[in-house]
Amino acid sequence: MPTTASDVTAHDLEVLHEQLGRPARGVVGVAARCVCGRPIVVRTAPRLDDGTPFPTLYYLTHPQAVAAVSTLEASGLMKEWTQRLAVEADLAAAYRHAHEAYLADREAIGHVPEIAGISAGGMPTRVKCLHVLVGHALAAGPGVNPFGDEALAMIRGTWRPDRCTC
Repeated sequence: MPTTASDVTAHDLEVLHEQLGRPARGVVGVAARCVCGRPIVVRTAPRLDDGTPFPTLYYLTHPQAVAAVSTLEASGLMKEWTQRLAVEADLAAAYRHAHEAYLADREAIGHVPEIAGISAGGMPTRVKCLHVLVGHALAAGPGVNPFGDEALAMIRGTWRPDRCTC
């Protein structure tokens, strides 16, 4: 369920505070929304207000989505998926493309020399944070981030973006 980024509203910031248990930092838009309209993924500035470089452009915020992805991470899946990159050339190429798309999206918001060429989630050579990869997949839509897409398919029985669990 890809959506286009939207301006963040005061209500969105309230929802994000509720979801995160703290004020959201650096939010420049909502990159994916629940069918009820609440944020699922926010787009964050590449440099936070305090000057800190922040490579995580797509930040997964929906508590049930975060929990479902955390369960996948706890299974040790990232190590297996990283090993796949060494033997599946098409997958490695698609993941590199996801990395390049992520960088281009972030660069469109602003250039931060300290994180130039660094995406997030371990891209392009390893799988480190499924939350980022799922956030990217939700923001960009199917076919952009292969591991984000796979993770979404795996959690579909627990959480899915086309059913409200807010």
